[in-house]
Order: sequence, then structure tokens, then C-alpha cells
Amino acid sequence: MIKRNAQTLSLSGTDTASKRRELTDYFRTTWELYESLFEVINNDEAFFLKPEPLRHPLVFYFGHTATFFINKLTLAKWLPQRINPRFESMFAVGVDEMSWDDLDDTHYQWPRIDEVRQYRDQVKEALLHVIDTMPLTLPITPDSPAWVILMGIEHERIHLETSSVIIRQLPLEHISPHPQWPACPLTGIAPDNDLVRVEGGPLTQGRCPDRDSYGWDNEYGRQQVQLESFQVSRFLVSNQEFLEFVQSGGYQQHRHWCDEGQAWLKFTGARHPRFWQPRDDLWLQRNLTELVPLPMNWPVEVNQLEAKAFCNWKAARIKQPLRLPTEAEWQKLRQRVEDNNPDWASIPGNLLLDKWASSCPVDQFDHNGIFDVVGNVWQWTETAIDGFSGFEVHPLYDDFSTPTFDGKHTLMKGGSWISTGNEALADSRYAFRRHFYQHAGFRYVISHQPVADTQYTNTYETDALIAQYLEFHYGPSYFEVANFPKAVVNLITPHIRQQCRALDIGCSVGRASLELSRRFEQVDGIDFSARFIQQAYELLQRGEKRYTVTSEGDLVDYKQVTLSQLDFPEPPTNVRFVQGDACNLKPQFDGYDLVLASNLIDRLANPRLFLNTIPARINDDGLLVIVSPYTWLEEFTPREHWLGGLKVNGETYTTDQALQEILGSQFELVQQHQVPFVIRETARKFQHTLAQMSIWRKINN
Repeated sequence: MIKRNAQTLSLSGTDTASKRRELTDYFRTTWELYESLFEVINNDEAFFLKPEPLRHPLVFYFGHTATFFINKLTLAKWLPQRINPRFESMFAVGVDEMSWDDLDDTHYQWPRIDEVRQYRDQVKEALLHVIDTMPLTLPITPDSPAWVILMGIEHERIHLETSSVIIRQLPLEHISPHPQWPACPLTGIAPDNDLVRVEGGPLTQGRCPDRDSYGWDNEYGRQQVQLESFQVSRFLVSNQEFLEFVQSGGYQQHRHWCDEGQAWLKFTGARHPRFWQPRDDLWLQRNLTELVPLPMNWPVEVNQLEAKAFCNWKAARIKQPLRLPTEAEWQKLRQRVEDNNPDWASIPGNLLLDKWASSCPVDQFDHNGIFDVVGNVWQWTETAIDGFSGFEVHPLYDDFSTPTFDGKHTLMKGGSWISTGNEALADSRYAFRRHFYQHAGFRYVISHQPVADTQYTNTYETDALIAQYLEFHYGPSYFEVANFPKAVVNLITPHIRQQCRALDIGCSVGRASLELSRRFEQVDGIDFSARFIQQAYELLQRGEKRYTVTSEGDLVDYKQVTLSQLDFPEPPTNVRFVQGDACNLKPQFDGYDLVLASNLIDRLANPRLFLNTIPARINDDGLLVIVSPYTWLEEFTPREHWLGGLKVNGETYTTDQALQEILGSQFELVQQHQVPFVIRETARKFQHTLAQMSIWRKINN
């Protein structure tokens, strides 16, 4: 077994020459460890099989980790030229983010394995030269070329694990035992699984920026959680404990399975865990290189859907709120294990390839009364992965985490026997689709705290139009043009006399409503689009909103806005967002001291109806503010309902004239402004528009 240097590298130090040697050693060890895994395959033809239909054949992963280094270093301009452009395209993108019924039937002209081996040798020599000659300062930071090298190393260690899962599914005739990959010899009867009480309390999640080890983007940021006390299983669920679920018909009793789980069962026909095999009256388990009698005291290895179904089955039997732990609850357990930043003096579990190339008994490693808090197998949670507040992508790997922020990828914690490098750190956060298999099992908790209280999912808004509006409202200023909603409110402010209630009609994604909340006791933001309202509501409730904006072609920039960035220390409680029709408002929307209609009237089907009915909802001495570029288009407003921009009786008729005719009997025109705004379409394409703003004060009756 290769054990040397399995722990990740410290970023700090005082001697750059020594650190360069450490980095070289870490790279070499990772490279050799990865290649030694593929040595268990005893023929080249097996590299082209697809034992896992949702992933490429193993030839892809054998070449992929090498091309990753080249592609990232080329992107960062730390490598002057590519080594094999065809390989660096073919081996670039995997198929790991697929639905369970989304099979990949693409046919690739894969190269021969000896060609891939030769390519890997070329890449290795090139990378050793980069490490030997690149500029190096300490500590290593995310903008350093050494960070890119570490990124490639940690990426290869991830694929060391995922490739081993695929190899574990190859037919045994293609596999030979290997002295560096021995399985644990210890088997027996599993211990009874009892419960341990864990005290609750406040918990802070997220990696500190000064941690002395490489981190992936999703680990950074902060999140505060208040945990209730809970009970947790002392041991991981063993094969023996899970066998009772199988024998009781758990896979046939669909009431224990969520909708996604039922669909997966129907599609796959699964009746037992993937790595179990029935033979006569016996159960066998497939390990990395062998088939053995089912080790009853080893942890069961299942996907998240199976783990959750077991919990539902057991909860019904004991009539207790039993479920998988959340990420925060596991993090509470993790406090029982000495921190490792970035190394332990001795490895406290079946982790980092320090013990065996397989699982081991669930009662082997005690962490202050709870076993296998880290190591043995990954532990499924209830928590869909999301970024913490302050999350930012690394520009060289902007799609490492963000594709998983979709509510469909669930976190695993703790690491498995083959988890090395960053995977073994307390901060690590890895997630897979719920139907995917890793070397993953689970433990359970009994808790009365709803899962929603300990997690939230905040995916990136990718709808192009909505994201464009979010950037318009919350993004940076472009070409020195001030933020439009904020500028509008600032222009209104000197004319405000009464500050009780304001209406932002056509509020879009809500920035003007938030700005008005600084000046009024109550603000209603109303928009016809439920999708727009949803964005504003999520920002108000969660304190942050994420979205992507087009950069170039299919490329996007990842953006995040937080209430704290908008100078709101706490979410304002005097704003509510409601879906509604500007021309048919409900009676309760009345008695306003200000009605702001920004970029609205030229998007209404009947703007005259709106202008005729809105005055009744405004208090005497209150303000009506109309802001619009007067872009009259028949796709929004039938021509017969245009307020201006046309000829009437042969004469030019403007929107200004129409507003004076409609509002002049009830309002006094206080002031007019030309307000510019810029809308970003791509990184190099912008709309620059000039809106007309007219401020009207309602005349006292």
C-alpha cells in the first residue's frame, strides 16, 4: 500500500526550496498512486468497457487527470503550449452530472492505452519542469501557479476515488489482486447499534480563508446554524443492520421511498445494494478486486435514496423522527475528532489509505463514543450542497461547484478508506446526485429539528432575462452610470413629505423597493411576473441572491448579491413583495404617500387605465413618479393604447403631452429628469438608455 504523503500539503513555510521539494513529492506520489490503481486491471480491453452506464469508460479517467493539469495551466498562461490538443479536448469533460435515466450513448474514438500511458509520461515531465521553474512565494495563495498545481493534484485524488468505484463494477475476470491494494481481513457479527445523545447549540460552518491547506471554492464563506440536541447512531449502519431492511421487503415497499427513489426503483429494478450479489442462500459483496461473503460488520454501501428509504422504514418501526444527519449535525460530530490542518500525527480511522483498500468493521475506530466519524465510508446527509454566504468561484475552475447547486446533489461527509488529500479534511464538501454510488454509507439521527432549519438551497438563477434584470438592479455600475433604481429613489427623496406607505408598482426584482424601505414605514413591491417577485423575495428572506450573466457565447460570470452589500445589516421587515396586476390592484393596496412606476407604462397593455385608476390609491400631497424611456412596442401595448409616440390628427403627439392631459386635473408636475441606465447583455455588449422621469404631486381636494 502506498501511504507516503497521502495528506494534503501545508501552504505555508519559510523556505521556498523546501516547499518546492514538498510540492514535487506530493505531485509524484499522487501521480504514482493514481497509476497504481489502474494496475489492478489485467487487460487493456477492460479500459473501454462501461460498467457504470452514467460515466465514461475507464480510459477517459486514465487520461482525464493529466489533461486537467495541461488545460488549467494553459488557461492560467503558466504553460507555453499544449502537449496533445486532441487528447486535451477528448479527455476534458466527463459525464458525472447525469440523471439516472440519462444514458450516454456517444461513441468516441478512444486512443489505445499505450498511447495514453505515453501521453501521461509526457505530461508528468512537463509538470515536473513547471514545478521546478515556476515562481514560488509563501504562503501559497489562490493566484499562485503553485495553487494550480495543487488544484490538479487534489483533482486527481478525487478521481482516484471515483475511478475505484467504477473499477469495483468491472467483471472480476478483468481484475487481478494487487499487493498495494489489500482488503481488510477482519469480518464478523456486527454490534447492536444504539444511540448517543449530542448536545445542540450554535455552530459556524465554512472554511476560514487563512486555513493552511488547499480548499475548493464551496468550502469558503460562513453560515451560522442553531442546532437542537439530537441522538445519533453509535455506529455506521452495517450490512447486517441493512439486511433486515432488505429481507423485510424494503425495496418492494414503495411507501418508504421518496418520489425520486420510487422512479429510480422502477427504472433500475433494484432489490438490494449495488455491491451485494445473491448466490443460492448466501449474500456476497464485491470489493475492489474480489468477491467475498458479505462482511456483516462492515458498513453497508448504498446511494442516498436507499439510505433515506432505510431511515423512513426504521422511523416507522420505532415511531420516532429518525432520518439522515444534516451537514451541520455531522459537523457537530466532527468536533470529536482532532482537527487536521493539514496533517495528523497518526490517522484516526480507516482513511487516507492508511489501513486497507476496503471498508472495515464498524466498531474498529472509536471517536469519543461514536465510531467512524471520519473514514471507512462516506456518510450521506440530508443536505443538498450549496455555497455558504460569501461563496466565490475560482476563475480557473468556475464550474467545480456551481453545477451542483441545483438541489439535486446531496452532501457526503467524513471520507472513505480511499479519501486522501483535501477529501480527508474537516472542511471538505463533496456532493453527488442521490442515485450515484461512491464508497458511501450512512448513520442516522433522531431529531425533532426540521431539516429546513439547518440548511437551505440557493441555486444560481440562470434564466437569461431574469439574470439580466438582477444585474441591472444589483450589479456594478457600468461606464460611470449610477445604479438606476437607486438613482431614481435618490431623485425622489427631496420631494417626499409624508413617509408612511410607498408602492413600487412594476418592482421587477426589487432594488427600488429596498431603497424606499430606508425612507418609508411600509413598502409594497408589486410585479406581474411571479418569477421577478420570487427573486426579490428570496433576497429578502435569505439575505443573498445568486445569478449568472452571459460573458461570451456559452460562458457565464457567477454573481452574488447580499443584503449586507446593500448596507442592510439586517433584512428589512417593512417590505413585502406581492404578485399583482398594475391595472387591477386589490383594494388593500391603497393609501400611499408615494407610487413609483418605473419602466412600467410602456409595458402595460392599457397604460391609460392604470393612470386613470392609480390616483385614487394616493393620499393628498402624495407623489406619483413615472419613469420610462417611452419605448412603445405593439408586442406589449396595442397601438391603439399607446400614450404617445404617434401622430394624432396629423400632429406629433408625445407621451409627455398624454401624461399632462391624463394627470393634470389631479396632480401638479413637480419636476422632470433625464435618468440614464445601462443594461449588460454580455461582457462586451450593453444597452445605454435614457429614461424620462416625471414627479407629480397630488393636489389637495
